[in-house]
Amino acid sequence: MGEISRSMQLIAGRTAQQYNTRKSRKGAFWDDRYYATAIESGRHLAHCMVYIDLNMVRAGAVEHPAQWAQSGYREIQSPPMRYRIIDIDQLRHVLGYADSKAVRKILREAVQSVLDTGNTDREALWTESVAVGGRKFVEQIKSDLASDTPGRKVAKSHGRYSLREEKKAYRHDFGAKMGTLSAISAT
Repeated sequence: MGEISRSMQLIAGRTAQQYNTRKSRKGAFWDDRYYATAIESGRHLAHCMVYIDLNMVRAGAVEHPAQWAQSGYREIQSPPMRYRIIDIDQLRHVLGYADSKAVRKILREAVQSVLDTGNTDREALWTESVAVGGRKFVEQIKSDLASDTPGRKVAKSHGRYSLREEKKAYRHDFGAKMGTLSAISAT
């Protein structure tokens, strides 16, 4: 898992540098750092891929995912002759489709459907969940992670289950120093 995190950090950093240089801008490119979410194969993975394909649309960098040179959408729809990253045949297998043409068609239509509705908003289901899928899959992930973090809950939304953690505000007792850190002094 450490290798994936380091790779994502490198990709995110380089992408941000290139975009900021090209657009003459500074600052953060993504809202938050990378973290992993377990996604059940099949339709849940397909929905997640569509959500990811629309990230640069959400960010305002492009109007369609095909315009982003490094997008998975672009590679799936127009596979390069060399230096492929995505194994379309393996992707077809984990999505449960008969052939790669079906993968291209279904993902293309799903992206277009979302663009047609204009609802490309960020969805907490995909950005804040520990796991997304069917109930059995999510319950298994919860069971596998039981000793790691208490407070994880399974929720259902739009026919999908997700494993979420309670958001907690950062709290620390600074004691006597609290008065200098806050506009409201302790009495």
